Amino acid sequence: MIRLTWVQPEDLVGHELRQAAEDGRDVGAIAARWRAAGGHDAPPRAGASEPRARALRPLAESLLDELAAMPSPLPEPTDLDAIIAATPTWPAPAPASAVDPARVLGAWQGRAAGCVLGKPVEKIPRQGVREIAESTGNWPIRGWFTAEGLPREVAARWPWNRRSAVNSLAENIDGIPEDDDLNYPLLALTVLERHGRGFTTDDVAAVWLDELPAGRTFTAERVAYRNLLSGVEPPETATHRNPFREWIGALIRADVYGWVNPGDPATAAGYAWRDARLTHTANGVYGAMFAAAMCAQSLVATSAEEVVAAGLSVVPPGSRLHEAVRRAAEDAAAERDFERVVDRLYERHGRLHWVHTINNAALVAAALVHGDGDVTASIAGAVAGGWDTDSAGATAGSVAGALNGGVPDQWITKNTLASSLTGFDGIGLDELARRTQEMMEP
Repeated sequence: MIRLTWVQPEDLVGHELRQAAEDGRDVGAIAARWRAAGGHDAPPRAGASEPRARALRPLAESLLDELAAMPSPLPEPTDLDAIIAATPTWPAPAPASAVDPARVLGAWQGRAAGCVLGKPVEKIPRQGVREIAESTGNWPIRGWFTAEGLPREVAARWPWNRRSAVNSLAENIDGIPEDDDLNYPLLALTVLERHGRGFTTDDVAAVWLDELPAGRTFTAERVAYRNLLSGVEPPETATHRNPFREWIGALIRADVYGWVNPGDPATAAGYAWRDARLTHTANGVYGAMFAAAMCAQSLVATSAEEVVAAGLSVVPPGSRLHEAVRRAAEDAAAERDFERVVDRLYERHGRLHWVHTINNAALVAAALVHGDGDVTASIAGAVAGGWDTDSAGATAGSVAGALNGGVPDQWITKNTLASSLTGFDGIGLDELARRTQEMMEP
């Protein structure tokens, strides 16, 4: 029997209860009913339960609908006008700045490098990432992970991500392997090329249905995809039985919306909002806006601190994401030992799922500020944090690569990107940079 991950109603209730605890809803009575019936809590990493859990489906569907009807009491709006009204630092739209093409290419290179670095250790917790790196002479991380010289007992204790280790270790990297953290920027570029800068959320959904294989989606994106096929329309696709609506999926889709609006974080954030509301709400949407604003500023900025400040300028200060990112950046600026910075992140956010937006966005901000613009330090810090290693590494890399107008030689691979998306398999990053620059305002 096939048990699809991230979509079975009986697997979503535990995650929705966990989301409720994070956004201030009192769902104790519903949780008690679920557990009395034999329902399980949210699994820490897996996305599907045992087949026998299917007997709970009717109850799960009913409880999910009850939970969806309970609004969060927190001041975290999803409507764009309400977000802007709640954000006193919201910047004025600005004309697109002239950009050195090397910085656009550097952004793509950095995103690819950070993604590939994090791929083989995705799902491995922080202590495992460090032990692997230390045991192969790669701590602090300064190059690709490798299985060569890795002690057998360490490999057994911390097994590689099985889908990624075949093409993302130093000994087997041959170009840039496919990954959702790279497919989504390609989709964003497709949206812009097909529908222009006035694209809508419906346009994003149509491109997904035309081009994105369902099996290449995960968590909130998979639920939204299922909702589209069931006739649910945006933005309800983000809320209907979707407990992953504050996870990292929208954040990893936002870079291109920033790159095509250099020096204009407000417009970049608006573009990201149009995309993110297909699948996410509140902090999930803010994460996309934060990333897009950072990427917009990274093409014209002179420091990582300036970039993170631009990202924060479009996030409501009363939100959990704003507080998390602000404190992370402050810690990173004041503490010389990055491991101590990450310790504090875990003290504050260790209860969150490893692919939640809040903890990963805070980690990215900390890695950028502490790395002070250095590409290697930035992507290594994001990956060493041990949450969503490839996603955090990719976002940190795109910012640092743009700031530097390129990446160091050790992070350059063969200039071919693998993808299951139509027209992109084997494309070079130089071609993607050229097409990105064409989508900027003249």
